[in-house]
Amino acid sequence: MSTQKFFQLPELSFRYHDMWPFLTEQQVRIHHLQHHKSYVDNANQILQQLQEIRKKQTKANYQCLSQLLAFNVSGHILHSLFWENLEPKDHQPISDFLNKEIKKNFISQEKFKTEFLSLAQGLQGSGWAALTYSPETDSLILIQIEKHNVNLLPEHSILLVIDVWEHAYYLDYNQNRSYYLNAIWEIINWKVVSERLKKAKQKIK
Repeated sequence: MSTQKFFQLPELSFRYHDMWPFLTEQQVRIHHLQHHKSYVDNANQILQQLQEIRKKQTKANYQCLSQLLAFNVSGHILHSLFWENLEPKDHQPISDFLNKEIKKNFISQEKFKTEFLSLAQGLQGSGWAALTYSPETDSLILIQIEKHNVNLLPEHSILLVIDVWEHAYYLDYNQNRSYYLNAIWEIINWKVVSERLKKAKQKIK
C-alpha cells in the first residue's frame, strides 16, 4: 500500500492581529490553531486508522469512520476557504465583473448583502452561509450549510463562505451573531470571490 498523504493546516495570508477591530487576535488565533487544527488532526487520525485496519484486515465500523472522516475533512475544506475569504481592512472593492454578476442575480450589492446576512443569521444551530456558483443555471445561489454538509450541492463552486459556528465569534461577540456577521462583511476579500467565480465560469466553456 502506498504511503498515506495527510491533510495540513494552511498558513494564513495575514497575521492574527490584522483583523482588528473586527476580530481580535485571540479570536482568530484560537479559531485557526485550535478549532481548524482539530478538524485536520481528526481527519488525519481517521485516515491513519483506516490504513491500519486495511493492512491488518480487521473488522471495523466503516460507516461510522466514513461519516467522521467526511465531517472533519469538510470542516477543514470550509475553514480553508473561509480564511482565504478574509483580508485586513482597506481591501479592494468589488470588481466590475463581480458587481455585474451580483446585480444580475440580486439586483444590487445592498440587496445581496441583506439577503446573505439574513441567511447567515437565520441558520439554526451550527453551520455556514455560502455564495455558490451553479454551472447548470449560470447563476449565483446562496445556501445554508448545516454543520459541514458540503455534499448537498457537489457541483456548485463555493465563492464566499462565512463561518457561523459559535466558535467563530464567541470570544469577541458572545452570542451576538448579528454583530459578528456585520463585522465580517467589512473584511471580505472580494478579489478572491471574483477570481473563484471566473475560474468556475471557465470550467463550463
